[in-house]
Amino acid sequence: MFLATGLLVLLPASAPAAADPRTDPATRGASYFVFPGSAGPHGTAVSRTSGILLPLGARPSPGASTSAGPGAPAASPPVARGTLVDRRLLHRPGTHVRPARGVPRPPELSALSWLVADARTGDVLAAHNAHLELPPASTLKTLFALTALPRLPEHGRHTVTDAELDDIGPNSSTVGIAPGLEYEVADLWRGVFLSSGNDAVRALAAMNGGVEATVAQMREKAKLLGALDTHVVSPDGYDAPGQVSSAFDLAVFGRTGLASPAFVRYSSTRDALFPGDGYMYGIHNTNRLLSGEDGIEPYPGLIGVKNGYTSSAGYTLIAAARHGERTLVVSVMNPQSGWSGAVYEEARELLDWGFKADGKVAPVGSLQPPPPPLPPRPAKAGPEPGPVAQAVRTAPPASSTPGSGPGTASASPPTHALASGDEGGEGDDGALSGVPVPAALTGAACAAAASLFLVRRRWRGRRASASGPGG
Repeated sequence: MFLATGLLVLLPASAPAAADPRTDPATRGASYFVFPGSAGPHGTAVSRTSGILLPLGARPSPGASTSAGPGAPAASPPVARGTLVDRRLLHRPGTHVRPARGVPRPPELSALSWLVADARTGDVLAAHNAHLELPPASTLKTLFALTALPRLPEHGRHTVTDAELDDIGPNSSTVGIAPGLEYEVADLWRGVFLSSGNDAVRALAAMNGGVEATVAQMREKAKLLGALDTHVVSPDGYDAPGQVSSAFDLAVFGRTGLASPAFVRYSSTRDALFPGDGYMYGIHNTNRLLSGEDGIEPYPGLIGVKNGYTSSAGYTLIAAARHGERTLVVSVMNPQSGWSGAVYEEARELLDWGFKADGKVAPVGSLQPPPPPLPPRPAKAGPEPGPVAQAVRTAPPASSTPGSGPGTASASPPTHALASGDEGGEGDDGALSGVPVPAALTGAACAAAASLFLVRRRWRGRRASASGPGG
């Protein structure tokens, strides 16, 4: 009975089509909290604005009471870590979290989409509109780094040409690359992570086979990581029609990058010297949670990862931090507060909550890539049949004739190929050209049987002559 109840908790509930929280008044500002077990066989959700228990993904009907009423079930303790969760849950709008008693709920944020996850396990601790597709701005450079870092030698050198910098969009962030100068790959990566330099991205993409080849590689990398909300048009994240990602995908990119020492080293660098034409100049990391600039306090234990801004995307951020044995990764997309520092402070609130709640909430999703489909079962192996057996297997069945006894079958069309698993015959110039394969093999079998009959008959005659009468 307990097993059946546990399985029922994991079953998804039907939900209406996902609405855009930016335009749908029924979901804008609403949050949905998922509780396990006692809250119902399909899970329930609590609207933060109304407090009413609702099916997952449901919304209060117009005119519904805003009182939860006496006896409303409280949050039950979380299920064991690693419990399977429905991957479709995070595709539903609203905030999803499964806290134990006494665990504070996630903070109220203005961002259109956000997510906080355990970087080691990939467990999603909480998320809001996790799969909402939005422009990613320069946080997409994390996917560029995951794609190109392993392909380019860190101490390789490259002379930048005018053509490589021709297509950089107006008002792009740059590190100050000059055509005709030679740069080390490591310097270019510092230009990408610290100054968010679109010019550095273009130079590295040229080394990687060009912009189009790099974009194709980035798209394939996103698929392999299970980041299916992401569509890459420009490798630097500059606004382009159709270029989107999501808080879920950005968290996947950030978590994957933490497994690369080079990625971590570049993304956690606060400042560095960058080569100019005969001189060096200083560059600083524009991630304010790391650098502590413009009135934003640095976050303790911050590892990096990447920030971004465009007029279409607003402010975006992927951040990772380590406290003791725990490492968290958060992603925040397009806060609506109107303050340029909001993306950093809302990420700070998520990290603070995550470190308090990690280990005390059940996961509502996973950043792990979905398992690949199982390969088809191999054909049964067995000894390779000889030519006689092949002839029998491939010969057409005998035709029934009038007057045949009961149980004889009707004739089937003759086959013109070897049985499954046999080696293919030769081509048009082969020895079997123009002869049906079954007929050829049947003729060979008959000739072999006739030869065997004559040999046995001759051997018996010689034996009778040698034995003599009465032998």
